[in-house]
Amino acid sequence: MQIDRKSDMKTVDGPAEYFTGKVTITGQFQRPDPSRVGGAIVRFEPGARTAWHTHPAGQTLIVTDGVGWTQIEGGPKLEFNAGDILWCPAEHKHWHGATPHGAMTHIAIQESVNGTPVTWMEKVTDEQYLTPLGEPKE
Repeated sequence: MQIDRKSDMKTVDGPAEYFTGKVTITGQFQRPDPSRVGGAIVRFEPGARTAWHTHPAGQTLIVTDGVGWTQIEGGPKLEFNAGDILWCPAEHKHWHGATPHGAMTHIAIQESVNGTPVTWMEKVTDEQYLTPLGEPKE
């Protein structure tokens, strides 16, 4: 059994090439074979968001604090709240982050396929990010 103590976890800034705004990543982990699961606690300050990306085996987000937005390419922008659990299916291009008015924290869980848990793409533009809820914007 392994216990990762909160006091021992490192917090790093989310890389600017993959995030817009202030994002911190805490307790990032990747379990050894035969497991493929990995994850982290990710905090988005107001206005912060991921770039467009996909996950080869999908991604689960467990929202622990705040309100956020997410969107699958071509679909409507959706709002989620603390206590919600999101599922993004495998290979669906998407983004997620905080709203402009408040921070949001989630636990991200995904599996690696051939050693890769995520494929990063272009950044979400301000126009895409600010599209009204429920409206698709590619």
